[in-house]
Amino acid sequence: MLKFILKRILESVPVLFVIVTLTFFLAKWVPGGPFDGEAGLSKETLQSLNAHYGFDQPLYVQYGRYLNNLIHGDLGPSIKKQGISVNSLLKSRVPTSMKLGFMAVCFAAFFGIVMGTLAAAKPNTRTDHTLMGFSMTGICLPAFVLGPLLVLVFSLKLNWLNAVGWENPSDCILPVVTLGLMYSGYIARLMRASMLEVRNQDYMRTAFAKGLSIVRVLFVHGLRNAVLPVVTYLGPTTAALISGSLIIETVFNIAGVGRLFINAVSERDDTVIIGAVLFYSILIITCNLLVDIAIAILNPKQKLES
Repeated sequence: MLKFILKRILESVPVLFVIVTLTFFLAKWVPGGPFDGEAGLSKETLQSLNAHYGFDQPLYVQYGRYLNNLIHGDLGPSIKKQGISVNSLLKSRVPTSMKLGFMAVCFAAFFGIVMGTLAAAKPNTRTDHTLMGFSMTGICLPAFVLGPLLVLVFSLKLNWLNAVGWENPSDCILPVVTLGLMYSGYIARLMRASMLEVRNQDYMRTAFAKGLSIVRVLFVHGLRNAVLPVVTYLGPTTAALISGSLIIETVFNIAGVGRLFINAVSERDDTVIIGAVLFYSILIITCNLLVDIAIAILNPKQKLES
């Protein structure tokens, strides 16, 4: 296990290097500079700012300096937020995005697994059609449509929940549901198909022959094997939920990495852009590694190397 983890970490280093390199040069090759949109700057002031941040130097010199700082754990200063480093910006925003993503994953996994298992308990019945219809509705509603709808109903009409913010526990409900509902639909359909396949296994027939209820057989005996495809799906889903929270953080005014990234792109804050992309890249690699480990724990017969 340890050998496998170390191998995957070493394999991720060149991947991160390529991602950082591409992001750096793409940000630099966009026409204009970070200060070109600033009104009222004299030519001398603009030259002074470019010299302060090293933008007047050749591109390969800027790239080498950035890599050297990155090796030492320094993501550089924010260009638009004077006196604030990218490290401190990410440090203040990452916990919020991680909390939002983790809660959305738990919501999607729980309701998706329950709906899929209950649908598989009574295939091709009204219960099955209702649950799968609900899951399809969640899949078809994008977050930028569902979010305002939930705000309109539960905040403006019923006045049950706050429309914006992230301070109180109740503030988490609307963003989490908005972010996780679509993925709960995918998980429900995946779980249903997997559970229907597991139902035909010999050990499941034995459990049914003992007279156990179908719900107990599926949740107690079948869930462990049926959930393996869901666990595999949760890796990229977790990364997608956290990295895909850009719209949610904007709609609900949540100070997370996604909102920071959007602001950085609009302001041409190159160091923040690269730092956010690096965070998302590390997150995706870590999630995929954790999924491989989880599958090995749930199914010891499957080798990690495979």
